[in-house]
Amino acid sequence: MTAGRFRHFIGVDWSGAAGERHRGIAVAQADAAGGPPTLLEPQRRWSRAEVLAYLRDDLPPDSLVGLDLGIGLPFADCDAFFPGLPPADSPPDARNLWRMVAEICEADPYFGATTFVDDPRFRSYFRRHGAREGAAFRCDGADHGMGRFRVTERRQAEMGCRPTSNFNLVGASQVGKSSLTGMRVLHELAGHIPVWPVDEIGPRGSVIVEIYTAIAALAGGRSPGRSKVKTAAELDSVLVALGSPCCGLTGPIDDHSADAVMVAAWLRTCSSEAALWAPADMTDGIARTEGWTFGVP
Repeated sequence: MTAGRFRHFIGVDWSGAAGERHRGIAVAQADAAGGPPTLLEPQRRWSRAEVLAYLRDDLPPDSLVGLDLGIGLPFADCDAFFPGLPPADSPPDARNLWRMVAEICEADPYFGATTFVDDPRFRSYFRRHGAREGAAFRCDGADHGMGRFRVTERRQAEMGCRPTSNFNLVGASQVGKSSLTGMRVLHELAGHIPVWPVDEIGPRGSVIVEIYTAIAALAGGRSPGRSKVKTAAELDSVLVALGSPCCGLTGPIDDHSADAVMVAAWLRTCSSEAALWAPADMTDGIARTEGWTFGVP
């Protein structure tokens, strides 16, 4: 992407937790014209439906939106999302995966995804609560206990990050529910905003990318083990390292808000770096199926 392609930069920290409103969702905006990034704060905690409405109806023009969730599941390792299942249950690409998740979970309130992970066709692929590891959780033959990784997550590990399999539903680092609930929202946005690299990107308009907040933190001078920011002073230090004005917050700050602010500032800094839009290991097939995390070269 060329410099000046985007006029606004939106960071969205996401949550796959049960319920309607979530302290784990935060949205922040930085403008290409300059100035500090700002938190967008609703009257109450954000819901997933409200984030969808914002992205579909109220997003500023020519925005680059970074969503902190996995837009795909591992595919390249086994040549399928769900190896061993018939084609009707193992879609050929990310867009069809999003559609299938949305259809199966149609009755789940608040864009939840419980029905999908409880479905007997798919539950053996996930690591679930109570240390219940499905028989297919490591179907790539991995013996490291971390489950299947997408190619982009393997590259994240090489950068010093600590990725988690999108098939993991357990613990503080679980990303499975976040990814699946996010897929429902991405399906609803079809025809409104393209998602890189799954969709073709035009010369103008808004674009959604997957981000991993630890990458923004590393760019802002944090170490992999200290990627979470808990105070306004720490956040200001990251923003300065990213070439951004401080955000004006004071005292303690929750890490979700800090992540959203940090990502908005980071996207403004790096969005014109051509190499980030053409990762060396991202083939056309990987782009269509697994997707990629923006910021992983």
